[in-house]
Amino acid sequence: MPAKGKHRRPKALRFTRTIAVAGTGGAALALPLLGATGAHAATPAAAAQHTQKSATVAPAAAKAGTSTTYAVKAGDYLAKIADDQHVSGGWKKIYSDNRSAIGSDPSLIHPGLKLSLGAKAAAPQASAPAKPSAAKPAAAKPAAAKTDTASTATKTAAVGNSSGYTLPVDGATIGTNYKVAGSMWSSGYHTGTDFVVPTGTTIKSIAAGTVVSAGWGGAYGNQVVIQHADGRYSQYAHMSSLSVSAGQTVTEGQQIGLSGATGNVTGPHLHFEIRTTPDYGSDIDPVAYLRSHGVAVG
Repeated sequence: MPAKGKHRRPKALRFTRTIAVAGTGGAALALPLLGATGAHAATPAAAAQHTQKSATVAPAAAKAGTSTTYAVKAGDYLAKIADDQHVSGGWKKIYSDNRSAIGSDPSLIHPGLKLSLGAKAAAPQASAPAKPSAAKPAAAKPAAAKTDTASTATKTAAVGNSSGYTLPVDGATIGTNYKVAGSMWSSGYHTGTDFVVPTGTTIKSIAAGTVVSAGWGGAYGNQVVIQHADGRYSQYAHMSSLSVSAGQTVTEGQQIGLSGATGNVTGPHLHFEIRTTPDYGSDIDPVAYLRSHGVAVG
């Protein structure tokens, strides 16, 4: 009996240690399991918080594409409004968007006129990175446009050089045409052609000649009058600054000053006349004159 009991006790001790070890091992294994469960439980909460934050940001981005209405004030002109309001595309964009309200002459705007300045350019840029494949065709289009513009400019320059005559200003659109009737002009009609350009644009002599006068011209503001070989006179008015003086000889395309809004105007442009004498009242059609000398006028 004692031998049997002595034999059983060590087995019992080993069994107890095994359970204790198993229990300790179980506890040790439970700790990382609980930690993993806690980490797993935190993940949905973080994802929900991230989703909520993304949903809050989305409406803010949608508000960026709104347009602005601007009321014209005394002394305003389209180029000034474009600069002050940071309009992408400049005064030409404003005129294009509001042509029905402004009329045929972009230099004639009046206080109180409501202009739409369009959507801000920053809004559409957010979606661009989502479509990288669209970048390839977009890059091809401007290249074609530049080629067309360069080709047109080359043709115009070639006409001017071969005929001895050129346009008084490059890249301009025509505002008020010759002989348009109106009470705002003392003669009852417009005595020249207006080329709409922003202040500071280079004004050129249409052909070789001699400067007859250069200075202040009353309602015409700063003006230059040049006599040409065929006996005709060209006049350039409303300039912001002059580059020539009376008695000076000039060549075709030579800079004679910069465009502006001096004198009796509502906005910057070049008033251009062709005359049979150097004086007011002897005007003839300036566009027809340029075309007769091989100059293409838009």
